[in-house]
Amino acid sequence: MTEASDTILHRTDGGVCWITLNRPEAMNAVTWDQRERVIALLEAASADPDVRAVVITAAGKGFCAGADLRGAPARADTERVAGDVARMIRRGAQRLVTAVLDCEKPVIAAVNGTAAGIGAHLALACDLVIAAEEARFIEVFVRRGLVPDGGGAYLLPRLIGPQKAKELIFFGDAVPAAEAERLGLVNKVVPAEELQAAARDWAERLAQGPTRALALAKQLVNASLDGDRAAALAAEATAQEINMGTADANEGVASFVERRTPKYTGR
Repeated sequence: MTEASDTILHRTDGGVCWITLNRPEAMNAVTWDQRERVIALLEAASADPDVRAVVITAAGKGFCAGADLRGAPARADTERVAGDVARMIRRGAQRLVTAVLDCEKPVIAAVNGTAAGIGAHLALACDLVIAAEEARFIEVFVRRGLVPDGGGAYLLPRLIGPQKAKELIFFGDAVPAAEAERLGLVNKVVPAEELQAAARDWAERLAQGPTRALALAKQLVNASLDGDRAAALAAEATAQEINMGTADANEGVASFVERRTPKYTGR
């Protein structure tokens, strides 16, 4: 199944939902319409049993240069009211990042070029990140006199610790792909011509896995960073209870006992 629009390309192939930002002339700076489309596609992927993994990537030389506010709906009243900015952030950048974090399928970012601002946070919210050698990650906000949004101050300390996170946020220096891998922002760096193949390989492996178990494991890992030990262990026990009722869990145990390769269906 393939769908296309002017700014978002979307297809589902072999259980993998591919979402491609398609504004290469603007380094894929994300518009309001694009953001809403990506959020909708991620929500649909969660509910679609035929989608078992998601890849987010981009066309051209840039992954995403940040937000393009020119695409936002126009306001009749141009006077700013107290609460407008917070409301815009909650409804915009935060919803986009949250849609990735809450997607019930594993999400891979295939970062083909510069990921700046919300573009960096879109990538870092993904469960796995593969970057082309030319890719760069930039906390660009300080360069504009702004505070990071889109969950940046939430994501970065959890990935690389508070001290390094503050260094990236305070200075806004570009982090090359190799350095991003060393820091733990990126799982794997590959030559640009191998990026799509590498993302496809991981996505297809995930699509053949026990989908519900992966979703529950994702929830446990994400929640563990915000709660205490007792809450984490209670969530783990609940997840096991839920997962043991799935067909894939029964298949996994049966295949182990029968000494054969499991065949997971995502149910």
